[in-house]
Amino acid sequence: MPLPVDRLRAEVAAGRIETVIVAVPDLAGRLQGSRLDAEHFCDRVLTDGFAACGYLLATDVEMNTGPGYALDAWGSGFGDLLLTPDPVTLRELPWDPGTALVIADARWPTDQPTGPDATGGPAPSTSGGLVPFAPRRVLTAQLDRLAERGLVAYAGTELEFLLFAEPFDEAYDRDYRRLRPATRHNVDYSLTGVTGIEPVVGRIRREMKRAGLRLESARGECHPGQYEIVFRYADALTTCDNHVLYKTGVRQIAAQEQVAVTFMAKYDAGEGNSCHVHLSLRHTDGTPAFAAPGAGTSAGVGAVGSGRPGPTAGMSELMAHFVAGQLAVLPELTLLFAPGVNSYKRLAPGSFAPTVVGWGRDNRTCPVRVVGAGDSLRLEHRVAGGDANPYMVVAAILAAGLYGIDNALPLPPPVTGNANERADLPRLPATLAEAVALWEGSGLARSAFGADVVRHYAAAARAELAEYGRAVTDWERHRGFERW
Repeated sequence: MPLPVDRLRAEVAAGRIETVIVAVPDLAGRLQGSRLDAEHFCDRVLTDGFAACGYLLATDVEMNTGPGYALDAWGSGFGDLLLTPDPVTLRELPWDPGTALVIADARWPTDQPTGPDATGGPAPSTSGGLVPFAPRRVLTAQLDRLAERGLVAYAGTELEFLLFAEPFDEAYDRDYRRLRPATRHNVDYSLTGVTGIEPVVGRIRREMKRAGLRLESARGECHPGQYEIVFRYADALTTCDNHVLYKTGVRQIAAQEQVAVTFMAKYDAGEGNSCHVHLSLRHTDGTPAFAAPGAGTSAGVGAVGSGRPGPTAGMSELMAHFVAGQLAVLPELTLLFAPGVNSYKRLAPGSFAPTVVGWGRDNRTCPVRVVGAGDSLRLEHRVAGGDANPYMVVAAILAAGLYGIDNALPLPPPVTGNANERADLPRLPATLAEAVALWEGSGLARSAFGADVVRHYAAAARAELAEYGRAVTDWERHRGFERW
């Protein structure tokens, strides 16, 4: 459960908590950090912070760094950043007895220069300030923009993973090939097909609930071995903090249970792992901002004059503009929803994932689905995969929505039927290379996030592309070993 600081001190004094993990979300949305003695954490780190190498926020998934990032790790001599714990995120880890975890914000150090920037010039004067390209700060910057307008964002994520019968070390030894999914068939909504994996996924559900995540639903999914657990919505920052804790915990529990899991967007030719995001806005007094006055009647924007509700019935003008903003800039922000080469294998024709730009009322073939009514009226953003960084995904949705609100963008007609078969709709980027080019050329990205953030995440994408370009795949060997 969430752990107030005074109770942490009592648990430490009683010897029940011996370790506190101080963790920061990296560019891939993984928690990285150190295990600290609990007494030392309470005495010093809770108030003073903890130093960690700045390259943690400038690496690929293999922990390789290089030039091009807004933080040049080599140029700055692999100096430290300061991780300042956010006490609100303190919690015990049921799967790691005697251990608590806290998520930290990354700040520039106050006692040393940050080193040259990516162009070789002097670094800006940022001593002690939040690191702008740290994922948590990218999101809170958009939340600050919302707050200036008297708005608060609430979100929930639906994250899928694949569970395999082999443990991680055996999966590694097999090159992650010929693994046995933990269920044999498509178990979407099945009550009997998931019986065999219930000991593992049941433990995950119970221990996440004990860690303070409010469980809402759980079920099998389309791909053999695929499972989804949905937690109740919360304010956007809490949801993203819970999301990264959940991914970390699932992997650790799976390892303890001698099975393997993956959140990669597309493991094989079967259905990919998605991360759908439900999001709504409220005014600071708690009233819903997406619902029109008299929601539940035909009084919404665009209601048909005959009294029959139109497709935007129940939606406030603010929501209509917010959704319009998603559509206007989705291609240029796709990089934040699909950060890897593999991401675009999921966003492919014929898969149950979007490939076009459009919105629909309760239409799951659209990248933006409007669902619910009254207080529960919300959008569901369906582009991100299980590999996405939740802070960046929610930040992108908010930046796009604010663009729509600030420019009073009109909402185009909704899509009915299978959106992916519509040749008249704009297309999402089909490759990482296309997505990063659109991101780098986006005026909206620069104005909403800042040039450093654009450069930093472009560098991460180009590092991914460079590694992929050097790799020789099984497909190439099968196709060309004997025949070229």
